[in-house]
Amino acid sequence: MPRHLAVPLALCLAAALAAGAAAQTAPIRPAPRVASVEPLLPPDPPRARPDDLPAAGPEQVGFAEWLSAFRGRALARGLSAAVVDQALASLVYDREVIRRDRNQSEFTKTIWDYLDTAVSETRVADGRAAMTAHEALLNDIEARYGVDREVVVAVWGLESAYGTFRGQTDIVEALATLAYDGRRGPFFETQLVAALKILEAGDVARSGLTGSWAGAMGHTQFIPTSYLVHAVDFTGDGARDIWGEDPTDALASTAAYLARHGWTEGQPWGVEVRVPDGFDYRLARRSETRMPSDWAELGVMGTDGSPVPDHAEASLLLPAGAEGAAFLIFPNFAVLERYNTADAYVIGVGHLADRIAGGPQIQAEWPRGDRALTREEREELQRRLTAAGFDTQGVDGRIGPMTIAAVRAFQRAEGLVPDGYASLRVLRALQSG
Repeated sequence: MPRHLAVPLALCLAAALAAGAAAQTAPIRPAPRVASVEPLLPPDPPRARPDDLPAAGPEQVGFAEWLSAFRGRALARGLSAAVVDQALASLVYDREVIRRDRNQSEFTKTIWDYLDTAVSETRVADGRAAMTAHEALLNDIEARYGVDREVVVAVWGLESAYGTFRGQTDIVEALATLAYDGRRGPFFETQLVAALKILEAGDVARSGLTGSWAGAMGHTQFIPTSYLVHAVDFTGDGARDIWGEDPTDALASTAAYLARHGWTEGQPWGVEVRVPDGFDYRLARRSETRMPSDWAELGVMGTDGSPVPDHAEASLLLPAGAEGAAFLIFPNFAVLERYNTADAYVIGVGHLADRIAGGPQIQAEWPRGDRALTREEREELQRRLTAAGFDTQGVDGRIGPMTIAAVRAFQRAEGLVPDGYASLRVLRALQSG
C-alpha cells in the first residue's frame, strides 16, 4: 500500500498483525470479498444504510455537519459540485471503521508468527501459479520498469492474496468517517479529496471505489494519493483500473511505484547471514553500511558459509535480536519500505519473492519461546528505560531508533548482548532492577 509518509505506511500492517488465527491463503491487509477461507482480517460487517438506521445519534448528526463543511473545502480545492454531491450522498458514519482504527495498534505479533502466514507454503504455491498464469504480462512489466517480477507478485500476494481479497468497504464512506472521527483526521481528509479526484477522472465508477477499511484499494492496495501519482494505464484502455478482475494495471502500477523510488533490478532486498560468536552487535544498525566483503571480514557470512556477493553496501538487520535470523539488507529494502515501513512487511515481501523464485526457507531458528510486548508493556519499557537514565525521547509504545538505542545502552550497562531488541527479557530486567 504505497504511501508518501512514514506513519501512514505502517497503518494497515498493524491492523493485519492484530488479527487472530488466520488461514494460510489470506491477505495480509484487506478484508475479504468472499468467504471461501478465513482471512487475517474478518469480513467487513454489513453497515446500516439510510433506510435501516436507528434514530440518528450525536455521532451521525456530527458526521452530517462535518460532511456539509467538508463539501465547501472540497469545492475550494477545485472538485466539481456534481462529483462531490454524488459521492457524499447517503453516507453514514461507519462505527466499525472507527473501532478498527482505535484497536488496531493495541496488538502485535512476533515476526515469526507474521512470516508463518505471510510466506506460508500455500501462499508460495499460489504465487508460483500466478507467475505462470501471468508470465507474458509479468515479463512485459519487468522489461518496462526493471522491477523483478517475483517482487511484484509477492506484493500482490501479501496485499490481496493474488487478487482474491481486494476489500469491499466503501472507500469514500470509510475515509469520510476517519477524517471526521479518526486519530489522524487531516491525513484521511487528504485521502478523501484524492478519492474524489479519482472519481472525477473517471477511472472507476462510484460503486466500484471499494477497498479496505483504512482506504487502501485494489489488487495491490494503493491509497488514493499514491494512486493519483503512481498508477498507470498499462492496458492502454484509457483508465487506470486497479479494482477489476484483470490485475494488469495494478501490477504495472506497483512496478512503476517501486521503480520511481529507486528499485535496482537483480539486487536482493536482503540475504540471510550468520553472525559469529563474539560479534559486536553495536554494528547491527541501519546507519552502519559496509560492502558484504567487509562484513565477511568481521565473520558475517551467508548461510552456506561463503561471503555474500558485493551487490551494494548493506547493513545488518536482526529483526528478533541476536537469537533470531540475521540479514544483510540492501538499498532495495528501503525501496520496499516506501510501500510499508514495517520490517516484518518488507521481510515478508522479500522472502516470499525469494521463495516464489525457488529459494529456501529462512534457515535460522526464531526465538519462538518469546512473545511480543503489548502496547502497555512497550510504554512501560520506555518509561523504565528513561527513568534508569536511558532516555527514549518519549513514551509512545513505538519501538523506533531512539528506543532501540536506549535498549542497547541498557544492555551494555547490564552485561547483556547489546542487540537493541526490545524483548520481554529486557523489560523483566528493568522491572527487577
